[in-house]
Amino acid sequence: MATWMAAGATPWVPPNDAQSHAQSDTRNEARVTSLLPRRAPTAVLDPIVRVLASVGVTPFWLTTVGFLGNVLAAWFVVQGWLLPAGLAVLFFSGLDMLDGHLARSTGTASRFGALYDSTLDRLSEAAVLFGILWYSLDLGHREEALLAFLAVVGSLMVSYVRARSEGLQMPLKDGLFTRSERVVLTGVALLFGWVRLALWVLAVLTLLTAAQRTWIASRLLIEADRGAGEDGGAL
Repeated sequence: MATWMAAGATPWVPPNDAQSHAQSDTRNEARVTSLLPRRAPTAVLDPIVRVLASVGVTPFWLTTVGFLGNVLAAWFVVQGWLLPAGLAVLFFSGLDMLDGHLARSTGTASRFGALYDSTLDRLSEAAVLFGILWYSLDLGHREEALLAFLAVVGSLMVSYVRARSEGLQMPLKDGLFTRSERVVLTGVALLFGWVRLALWVLAVLTLLTAAQRTWIASRLLIEADRGAGEDGGAL
């Protein structure tokens, strides 16, 4: 059976000393933490993960169930059942906090797992927002439908900029409005019927976060390239 790795555990080659100093200085200037913690406390996760491991639950199935649950949430939205949709979004997206921790705890981390987890995370978000778009069109709310589309684009771009940066061996986790914030906002908005307000916030802040990450990554890469050039000249 294939082993697993949590999303965000992309392996990268350590830069040379000049690159490291450049990255550190620029990152300290540009750092903006997210609004919510990136992961739940270990004291909370460990007991849950031990139970899951003891009954034979694998990270693969946890990730898959989380995705299918979000597809179910999208269907609830299309039907106009916003309360169960919100509960489903919060519960099944919450499984994303467990799959990586389960993989690390059971020694089943892998690059395939990172790819699979990240891919289904993006599809989960897109499915729920597509459900909101469909629901809005059924009601004749064109503004909300457009905002849902922009929120999908913004969410995907936030993730893409990070993935592209890490593909260039530049780790990037900074960002104001990352997946955790998007999931919580979407779930709570569905629970209380605050769809229009949430879509405005999602559309604006995801696009701003994508721009923010592009700016941070650009500065880090430029400084790293400059440091590498200076280091090469010294040799």
